[in-house]
Amino acid sequence: MAAPLCVEVEFGGGAELLFDGVKKHQVTLSGQEGPWDIRNLLVWIKKNLLKERPELFIQGDSVRPGILVLINDSDWELLGELDYQLQDQDSILFISTLHGG
Repeated sequence: MAAPLCVEVEFGGGAELLFDGVKKHQVTLSGQEGPWDIRNLLVWIKKNLLKERPELFIQGDSVRPGILVLINDSDWELLGELDYQLQDQDSILFISTLHGG
C-alpha cells in the first residue's frame, strides 16, 4: 500500500465557486493499492471537495475543456495529464478560463 501523500489543491478563475468559495485546500490522500495520479485525484475531489454543479468541473474522467491544470506551476499536458503520478507536497492548480460576459 502506498504511503499517504500531502498535496495542495487550489482553484481559481471562478472555479473556487464550485468549492464553497475556498481557493486553497491542504489535502492528505490516504494510502491505496497503487500510486495516486491525477485521475484518482479528480475522483477524490469530486467526492470530497466539490459542492455544486460537477458538470462545470468534471467531464467524463477528466476536467472539462476550459479548465487549465498546473502541477507545480507546469502545464499538466507536459507532465502526462491524467497519468501524472502525484508526489508528496505537489501543488495542483485548477484555473477556469470560462467566464461569462
